[in-house]
Amino acid sequence: MFHVKPRTRRLHLFDLDGTLIRGSAAAVEISRQLGLVDEIAALEEGFLRGLTPDEFAVRARALWAELTVEQVAAAFDGAPWLTGIREVWADIRERGDRCAVISLSPDFFVERLLAWGADVAHGSRWPAVPFTEEIHRPSILDARAKVRIARGLCEEYGVDPADCVAYGDSMSDAELFAIVPETVAVNADHHLAGLSLHSYTGGDLREAYALVQNRAA
Repeated sequence: MFHVKPRTRRLHLFDLDGTLIRGSAAAVEISRQLGLVDEIAALEEGFLRGLTPDEFAVRARALWAELTVEQVAAAFDGAPWLTGIREVWADIRERGDRCAVISLSPDFFVERLLAWGADVAHGSRWPAVPFTEEIHRPSILDARAKVRIARGLCEEYGVDPADCVAYGDSMSDAELFAIVPETVAVNADHHLAGLSLHSYTGGDLREAYALVQNRAA
């Protein structure tokens, strides 16, 4: 009698800014609702020049002092999302695999993706909107935190890190790409050059996901 080897369970890890949202970020879309596009662009430039994630959050919190839940919803709904996100996550779950979003962006934005089919969505912990509290700096994620969270999810879901797939676009994903064997650079910048197994440019997550599935076939 032949024994069929059980299929290996996989964990798919998705970045948000620049990856699931093409050419933009949660902070940009939130600021757009407040008429603060130039201000957030300057802050984003500072981040690229070395501004730490926690300092970025403190300054963004000051910009967004009047932010409302309705504006967060409008920012989320109006963001330039890749098409096919729900379909990809539904297929992942139908296969018995898991999908997670890990982002440096505010949790009140990132966690809205749970309604689209993500098993879990990790963002930096911000005060609730409307703000009555200040930023707690240790609650703001950085690139190293992405690796820590990914390892914790592997333990939680019983997945070997060698069976993870990571999707990202920039320097905040480089450390995770360095430890995950199956990686997809999605509309990525130069920081992921040479680090990704696959590369995708376009507007449909189903096409990026197909690169992984075709290799597994």
